Amino acid sequence: MFRADPNANRIVVTYHRRMPQLSISEVAREVGLRPSAIRYYEQIGILPSVQRTSGQKRYDTASLHRLAVIQCARRTGFTLREIRELFFGFASGTRAPDRWRKLSQRKLAELEASIDRIKTMQRLLVRLQQRCHCDTLDECGKRLLKTN
Repeated sequence: MFRADPNANRIVVTYHRRMPQLSISEVAREVGLRPSAIRYYEQIGILPSVQRTSGQKRYDTASLHRLAVIQCARRTGFTLREIRELFFGFASGTRAPDRWRKLSQRKLAELEASIDRIKTMQRLLVRLQQRCHCDTLDECGKRLLKTN
C-alpha cells in the first residue's frame, strides 16, 4: 500500500501480494489527497479514468503510481500544466529521467528568477526600514518621487 509520510517529502509504499482494487476514499487516504483532487486530476486528464465495479470507481496500483508522480511534481512546484507536459509532452518512449531533466531545468531557472526578485524585495524593505523618517505617507510619497 502507499501512504503519505508527513515527515518526509515522499510516498511510502508497502506492497501486498495482490493489490486490491481500491475505492477513491482508500486511494485518497493512501496518497494523502482529498477525493475531490483525485476526481479533478481525472477530469483534466492527468489521471486516467478508471473502471467502475458495481457503480463505484476502483483504482489499481497504476493509479497509485501515477498519483505518486503527480504528488512529487506538485511538491517540487510544478503546475498542473507542467505535470500534463511531463506525462504527455514528450515523444512516446521518452524515458522518465529525460522528462524530469528537461522540466526540472526550466523550473530551476524559474526558481532562480524568483530568488533574485525576493532578494531585491529584501534590499528595498531594509532600505525603507533604515531610511524612512517621514511623519506621513504623503511625505513618504514626495520623497520617493524625488529619489526615483
